[in-house]
Amino acid sequence: MAETVRRGLYGLENLSGIPGTVGAAPVQNIGAYGSEVKDVIVSVETFDSSLNEIKHFFPSECRFAYRDSFFKTKEGKRFIITAVTFRLRKDASLNIEYKDIKNYFAQKNISPILSLVRKAVLEIRKGKFPDLRTTGTAGSFFKNPIIPKEKFDALKKKFPGLPGFPLPLHATRYTLQDVKVPLAWILDNILKLNGFQKGAVGLYAAQPLVIVNVSDGSSFEVLQIAEEVRSRVKVQTGIDISFEVEYLK
Repeated sequence: MAETVRRGLYGLENLSGIPGTVGAAPVQNIGAYGSEVKDVIVSVETFDSSLNEIKHFFPSECRFAYRDSFFKTKEGKRFIITAVTFRLRKDASLNIEYKDIKNYFAQKNISPILSLVRKAVLEIRKGKFPDLRTTGTAGSFFKNPIIPKEKFDALKKKFPGLPGFPLPLHATRYTLQDVKVPLAWILDNILKLNGFQKGAVGLYAAQPLVIVNVSDGSSFEVLQIAEEVRSRVKVQTGIDISFEVEYLK
């Protein structure tokens, strides 16, 4: 992403700093700060491990959704991604509507340009996520839940400060009446789980969506704390939350 910004190409700057590989990006439909990788994908080249042949997928066939795609389904897992084609632009509007980015430029009182948006995203991420060189983490472990508006309205009455965001017009698998709720707000303000630790693993104090390995934690301990968080959210709010991370047995 640093190279695309250096070349003056728009489209990936808001995804700066996300760890991982190009091949994994469409599987998860990685996203951050108001952008998703599906917005710039033209095609995904794969190797069909059942038929031993190359197959190309176009965006409509990838079934992209919030942190989801065809490649995460049982049927899709037989396809090994070998290449991804992106379409970036030399002249495009910057996506700076996300609150953290908007506040960043307002506080610094500077005009956003491509390179500065990347810099802003990296600085914001640095304040929210641990240093991967020193702290073990799989990144954001939990998805932000998407719930019906009626359920959101009921929770809003019970918890007046609860934020909620409408889904984009191109969202799939949901209706335009559904609302995305920031799980971090629930964990911080309703469950009071800021910095919660269980054994050798815990929730990162600056971003409770992230599970960190505090010392010498095991995969079992990670699953334990993840399931406890899921259970507490369900009890307090009635919301079923999902994991971004997949557990391979």
